[in-house]
Amino acid sequence: MRTIDYRLNAIVDASLIDVADLPDLAALAAQNGATLIQYRDKASSTRLMIERAGAIRAALAATGVPFVINDRVDVALAAGADGVHLGADDMEADTARLLLGPEAIIGLTVKNTADAERAGRAPVNYACIGGVFETVSKLNPTAPVGLHGLRQLRQTIRSLNPVLPVGAIAGITLETVPDVVSAGADGVAAISALFRTGDIAGSVVAFRAHIDCALQERQA
Repeated sequence: MRTIDYRLNAIVDASLIDVADLPDLAALAAQNGATLIQYRDKASSTRLMIERAGAIRAALAATGVPFVINDRVDVALAAGADGVHLGADDMEADTARLLLGPEAIIGLTVKNTADAERAGRAPVNYACIGGVFETVSKLNPTAPVGLHGLRQLRQTIRSLNPVLPVGAIAGITLETVPDVVSAGADGVAAISALFRTGDIAGSVVAFRAHIDCALQERQA
């Protein structure tokens, strides 16, 4: 199965259209240290999602950074994306794998122990635990898992799949990156902390540097 570098997952949410064109944001993140780009759109029509996803894929073509679609296997297929990120209520990973093929990237959201066990057994390339902290980017009906929950869920996943990359999402800042990585995350996913800043390129560079430093310290 394809190995994924999950150090920095830059999520290009449709709400960022007020900041800049989504393909431009995706390319800027990829050029400055993001290792995975995810397009998330909870409201647009399927037609518009496919158009946007295709434009993002084209903008990323020269960077070599993989590109996945949040939730929508059909959009991933239609737009020629590298794969999909699935939530608990989305298509089962086994079905997505049959549709997308062995080389596609499939990621899973993990919010609780049942999700962690599912991710550890599923034919996926990575899991992302969250929300870790409170966030303004998404309304989460469930309480944040915190660092303790992150550590426990990561241990559950790794007990079933020792090599699966495990990321963390929600409310993560430069200051909390070391704690999140120390708790077991192999990388982080972010939206506002990367894209709603005065210097997007600088924010991406800084996040990548902090993540790399924290990972090196964990391995020391």
